[in-house]
Amino acid sequence: MTVPDRPRVVLAGVSKSYPGADGPTQVLAPTDLSIDGGEFVCVVGPSGCGKSTLLNILAGFLAPTEGTVRVGGHAVTGPDPDRGVVFQQPNLYPWLTVRQNVEFGPTVRGVPRSRRRAEAERMLALVGLDHLGDRRPYELSGGQQQRAQIARVLVNDPQIILMDEPFGALDALTREKLQGELRALWQERGKTILFVTHGIDEALLLGTRVLVMGTRPGRIVYDEPTSFKADLPDPSFTKVRAHPGFIRMRDEVAAHIYAAH
Repeated sequence: MTVPDRPRVVLAGVSKSYPGADGPTQVLAPTDLSIDGGEFVCVVGPSGCGKSTLLNILAGFLAPTEGTVRVGGHAVTGPDPDRGVVFQQPNLYPWLTVRQNVEFGPTVRGVPRSRRRAEAERMLALVGLDHLGDRRPYELSGGQQQRAQIARVLVNDPQIILMDEPFGALDALTREKLQGELRALWQERGKTILFVTHGIDEALLLGTRVLVMGTRPGRIVYDEPTSFKADLPDPSFTKVRAHPGFIRMRDEVAAHIYAAH
């Protein structure tokens, strides 16, 4: 269901090809996709299936070879602060403190110093880094750096958050902790999230909807809601993993990935 005041994302016939010696290579087949405001959509699939290409087109970093991308009825023609991107590797500026990194976007937008400082402190508290604002990024752990990157995205209050395997480089315990924090942030703020991952369990735990992409060329081969969560009004990850619907859907997703490889 669309969340009021949250823009709908619509991709119509979107494809991507690159030139080659033997002619163009299509990495993303013509793709139609609609994402309602407030959805948490997870995209899984093997390497080379076009997951990151799809995300980068939606972010405005790549122009599609064919087709159109619209957000809230407006064409996507390039990057926009309303579409925040969280990458796998934190891209924090090492010469700035954590707080200054979070303040960077509001500074560029001309937000007054007192207001941007207050917003940065609020975001740092939200991700549990309010006690580390004066540190440099290299003084933080990998998980803390990812929290700082998420805070730097959230401080701009984007309507849509695009996440490209943001927890892939973290150890299992840190990854699960950040998964829980991200899910809580989404529940609190109702943002629209597109989350790219290699992990089937991660997709089912976090998403309200799961897409599977196949290869040669990249294309969507499976698109289903995680409707089994309706039986668990306030599910912990342990309860979700034990649910028969989770086990069934995990097997379905794995089978589609294997078949489409």
